[in-house]
Amino acid sequence: RFIACPQLARTVQRCLQGGASPGPRPVLLECAPGPGILTRTLLNAGVRVVALESSSAFLPNLQSLENSLDGQLKVIYGDFFRLDPLVTGTVKPPAVCSDKLFETMGVAAVPWRADVPLKIFGILPQKKERNTLWRLLFALYECSSIYRYGRVELNIFISEKEYKVLTAKPGEVRAYQALTILWQVGCEIQLLHMEPWSSFVTNLKNGGRAVPKSTWLPNDHLCLVRLTPQQNLFTGGLNPTNSSTFIFMVKQCLARPKSRLTDRLNSWSLDNGGKLLRELEIPDNAETRNLYPEDYRRLFEALQNSNMFAETWFHDEVLDSIRNIN
Repeated sequence: RFIACPQLARTVQRCLQGGASPGPRPVLLECAPGPGILTRTLLNAGVRVVALESSSAFLPNLQSLENSLDGQLKVIYGDFFRLDPLVTGTVKPPAVCSDKLFETMGVAAVPWRADVPLKIFGILPQKKERNTLWRLLFALYECSSIYRYGRVELNIFISEKEYKVLTAKPGEVRAYQALTILWQVGCEIQLLHMEPWSSFVTNLKNGGRAVPKSTWLPNDHLCLVRLTPQQNLFTGGLNPTNSSTFIFMVKQCLARPKSRLTDRLNSWSLDNGGKLLRELEIPDNAETRNLYPEDYRRLFEALQNSNMFAETWFHDEVLDSIRNIN
């Protein structure tokens, strides 16, 4: 959570308002606002805020602030990072269902290529950061959860090491991963701000700093990153129905980043895989870690359009992968 740092709050305000499209401003959903330092800054700027707070310690002050305003702030008891849990029966707070949340906010679904209907601001939980990024990624490609309502924009603080992964380039050892490729295909990724860990409450009970260690990537800051879904994500052969297969294909290719792509195609028992690569102008000896994200999309779409590809090969593996992520 934020500590009392007004300068940081003003910086975040400028970042979230920068580059806004003309017309009515979308609603801003603030996750875990805590004492409401940033909340007040956003309200003073005229932004309509929905605060989703899971801690009962912070709710009274936030609700008092809500009551002092004329509908500009709405406070909801809930945890964004426990959104749409895979459970049967009634969902118990602070877990929350996206359909109930969006109904309460008054945000309706819009076509995918329409403007952003909702902006979300928050800080990813450090202990579940990688898992949360994967869950959001599956929701994005499947148009489920928050993405059933359109191209919802995420403005989230993530660790510097994960930001380096999301923005890595082909060939970068360790940093270039399946997560890299899938987020770059799915979203425009923009760095808004970098803030030292000291601006956040990260103390452990023993007085130490709860800063995740990284031995191979920088991790001195939290990075405020804007993730805006691509308008053209579902053009060509990629769609929400087959997107899980695309995700699994990329994960399989990057499981052994030094392997040749032709060997991976052969492992799937594809005939004429080399011919397909030549048609895509991808070298026969290309390693899986050397392909750009768009190359993987082109490969997937080519496989979809060929008579060599059968999604049923991946069916069980895709389901297992989704279960593991969730």
